[in-house]
Amino acid sequence: LTMISLHLSQILLSKLYTMTATIRKIKREDLASLKEVIDTSDLFPSEYLDAMIQPFFGNVDSSDVWLTQEHKGKPISIAYCAPERMTEGTFNLYLIAVHKNYQSRGLGAELIKYLEERLAAEGVRVLIVETSGLDDFERTRNFYDQQGYHREAVIRDFYQEGENKVVFWKRLQS
Repeated sequence: LTMISLHLSQILLSKLYTMTATIRKIKREDLASLKEVIDTSDLFPSEYLDAMIQPFFGNVDSSDVWLTQEHKGKPISIAYCAPERMTEGTFNLYLIAVHKNYQSRGLGAELIKYLEERLAAEGVRVLIVETSGLDDFERTRNFYDQQGYHREAVIRDFYQEGENKVVFWKRLQS
């Protein structure tokens, strides 16, 4: 009876964390909510977002991919990737974040899987990700490990003295 009770508790708990979030392309009117997502994730100052995304809004033929997940009409995540220059079929994931209030619910995994499938369908072969080697980014590095990315390289003192860059790699097509 105790095992059944424990199992039912786990099912109920997982239901509490399960939610529906629609993945879609980012729109201009999302910017305030997306800055809030970035602020809660402590990735970088959210005011950088305006300069990063303006070329995307100004070019309808852009190959850049900007996505969000929407819950109850409000963006709660952000993902941005673009073609890697001077390569054929390689993209770089520059940004992925989920609002702090929605983390640990599988939304980041759902978003990156969607992105990978979309890129693969468009003929992209490889997706790379670069992140910090600082202890504060251990959870981030573990996330990429769990999503099947391979730790491909470490560039010492890249971001600043004592802060390495860790490069992850994943093949999207066989």
